[in-house]
Amino acid sequence: MAIDTTPTPTPAPAAAEPSAPRLSARDRLVLFVLCAAQFMVALDFSVLNVALPVLGADLGMSTSALQWAVTAFALPSGGFLLLFGRMGDLYGRRRLFLAGLALFGAASLLATLAWDPASFLAGRALQGLGAAAIVPTGMSLLTTTFPEGPARDRALGISGTLLSLGFTVGMVAGGVLTDLLSWRSTMGLLALFALVVLPLAPRLLPESRTPERPRLDVPGAVTVTGGLLSLIYALTTAAEHGFGRTDVLVTLAAGLLLLAAFVAVESRSAAPLVSLPMLRRRTVAWGNLGGLVTFSMMSTVVFVLTLYLQEILHLSAFETGLVFGVQGVLSVVAGSYAPRVIGRFGARRTLVGSLAGQGALGLSLLALGEGGWSVVLATAAVSLASMCHLGAIISYGLTVTSGVPDEEQGLATGLVTSTQQVGITVGIPLLGVLATTAADLRSGVHTVLVLDAVIVLAAAVLVAMGLRGNRTAGSGTVEAEPLRAR
Repeated sequence: MAIDTTPTPTPAPAAAEPSAPRLSARDRLVLFVLCAAQFMVALDFSVLNVALPVLGADLGMSTSALQWAVTAFALPSGGFLLLFGRMGDLYGRRRLFLAGLALFGAASLLATLAWDPASFLAGRALQGLGAAAIVPTGMSLLTTTFPEGPARDRALGISGTLLSLGFTVGMVAGGVLTDLLSWRSTMGLLALFALVVLPLAPRLLPESRTPERPRLDVPGAVTVTGGLLSLIYALTTAAEHGFGRTDVLVTLAAGLLLLAAFVAVESRSAAPLVSLPMLRRRTVAWGNLGGLVTFSMMSTVVFVLTLYLQEILHLSAFETGLVFGVQGVLSVVAGSYAPRVIGRFGARRTLVGSLAGQGALGLSLLALGEGGWSVVLATAAVSLASMCHLGAIISYGLTVTSGVPDEEQGLATGLVTSTQQVGITVGIPLLGVLATTAADLRSGVHTVLVLDAVIVLAAAVLVAMGLRGNRTAGSGTVEAEPLRAR
């Protein structure tokens, strides 16, 4: 795929390039298709949240059963990511991407027309399965279409912006659509997205796969998928009912044992699902740690801040959505400038600085009180923290995928997106429950904010130390050295 502006081969001129590279018309269309699909999946994470009480009343679901509206999507979307990422490498990324789009669209239509809880949850589960195919193959198509350097930096910047914006837009759109139409319109919106993207994708996206066709690592696929499914189930259920339930403890233990078995299987497999040498690369290991922390801790801040705004400051759901709408606007601004920042300072420094900023702004929320000024503080702090969060998202993706050959991009992006999905899933169960179970909600929220900030700041230090010595080019390219190299 041709890029209109070719960067000079030497690092110094690339670093001095003041503007982002121009993309051809076809490149823009390819980027539109891939980013629209990613935006659609991000929208699905949040668009239903505000509508859950209305949905439960309409379909006859109890309050305790409503968590399955989220869990039914999270289980397959997180559990099958690595498997589908590797299948795309082996059997064709475009083919699997299109299949995921078609499944997601059909599942969204089923959820829209659901006549009882079982049909709705089936639609949600199939949506999650489609998302598990779309996300890693879409990222792989993006990183193999746009060459490493300024073009890829810009493409990942746009993708990261829309990922963050999709989650925020979903929170606002969910309330508006539910009030004006019904909860079914939130699922119908997703079906419409799929209907727009699916006809364009076959004409624009090139097929991409590894040149060899090794056998799929079935034992690795079984253990990692089972482990992720068990772990995600345990953590999402614990968020609602706590860690004392038998099913939570059993599935948590099973998930950890299966993931340990996965590591053992991969160390002996001739064609592993996950290359352990890749995981030993410092860029992969420490980059994914940064991604895991930024996603899990930011989702926790959004969760507890939502509680604070509605339960203590007594904002309506719509007013709360507007607070996060400001966050979304500033995320777009951050996404437009992030590639330039990475081009100037490199992916490693941007990742470390973004984590530090996110943690520091989280600490500023400890000044929240019960007066009207707290709304201003909350809006400003969470919006600026989200700008740092977006910088971390883009720079950790670049850190992990830079230097990885095209035939392993599906694996690398599968790790990136698995980190993303697991991060979104684990933050609220691990820390958010401290706020919901505290005797005093305000003190519980403050406790969570302190722990959240400490974890993010500690991660910034660890990533800085772990990636110390890796040279970063002006475009953000990072040398993929093994962990043991110094």
